Amino acid sequence: MSMALEGIKVLDLTKLGPGPFCTMMLGDLGADVIKVESPVDPNAPALAEGQMEAANKALNRNKRSIVLNLKNEEAKAIFFKLAQKADVIVEGFRPGVVKRLGIDYDAVKKVNPRIVYCSISGYGQDGPYKLLPGHDLNYIALTGALAAMGPEKDGKFGVPLNLVADFAGGTMHSVVGILAAIVARQKTGQGQYVDTAMTDGVISLLTFTAADYLATGIVPRRGETLLGGYLNPFYSIYETRDKKHIAIGCVEPHFWANLCKAIGKEELIPYQTVEGVKKEEVFAALRKVFLTKTRQEWFEFLATRDVPATPVNDLEEAFKDPQIVHRKMLLENRDPQGQMVKQVAPGIKLSATPASIRNMPPSPGQHTDEILGELG
Repeated sequence: MSMALEGIKVLDLTKLGPGPFCTMMLGDLGADVIKVESPVDPNAPALAEGQMEAANKALNRNKRSIVLNLKNEEAKAIFFKLAQKADVIVEGFRPGVVKRLGIDYDAVKKVNPRIVYCSISGYGQDGPYKLLPGHDLNYIALTGALAAMGPEKDGKFGVPLNLVADFAGGTMHSVVGILAAIVARQKTGQGQYVDTAMTDGVISLLTFTAADYLATGIVPRRGETLLGGYLNPFYSIYETRDKKHIAIGCVEPHFWANLCKAIGKEELIPYQTVEGVKKEEVFAALRKVFLTKTRQEWFEFLATRDVPATPVNDLEEAFKDPQIVHRKMLLENRDPQGQMVKQVAPGIKLSATPASIRNMPPSPGQHTDEILGELG
């Protein structure tokens, strides 16, 4: 069976999070991804087997690995031979690094004008912050996303998981940009540069929330937006009898009515949007009701009454959930040592050219001889 990106060659110069996830997604969809890695410094301390290393390794499936010291002219010549045959290059260095190495977009397009060259950075390739270091927390803080998502009830900000800036703002925007550039190339015959800034991505993700602010001038704070926190009884989280929690998302009036009828509190139906003390009374009533059954009992009960309600699962519970299992979102594959390794499955489902996990993450340089052989 053919794959969606079969025949597309990608050079992966990335190292952390958003970049490797981007190239992994392209690999899952069938692209031939060559991970260009730096040689290990023998004088540097060995990396400990830690969370970060394990996480990054998980993002290197469906890739081949070649080790090249790009500060060496012979290695750089090999890189340009690879680049001549490549469709896509993805890098995640700070702005200016690839130019200093002599492998930036302008240099590559001289030997391959069809190249789609994607740079992923925190703040973009220009602007006053372009050289600032940063991580997901910095990007969501700068863009207003953190203020809209937090703080917690006691006034202290929580630190959310790095999904918004790293993987939605960085990875997903890069994948879309790369695929759009490939489509454009089919019309123009020319490649182009994709400048992905994680901060731009987060601002883009705020479109729905920002629209209200731009129309009214009211700055969104957690709990003050329709879907933003703990001040709306119809869109909140409740503790259950077994000390677990259930998420209620009854935004539409008919869903709210369904919930109130299901729990025997029809008198609460008119109070979905009432401000002030009545809202606290509604909260109190719901909290009391939800403490009368376990999380699973509530889920099974409300699932038959057309109410948007789901258990608040941890990851262990999520991977055992019947829906996640049915959608085959957790897969097991055998690594080169023969061990079975569990991996999260590709999230994009295509009917005719489905994504797949074909190869486990390679060791650095595992395919150097093979790739050099292909170059002759």
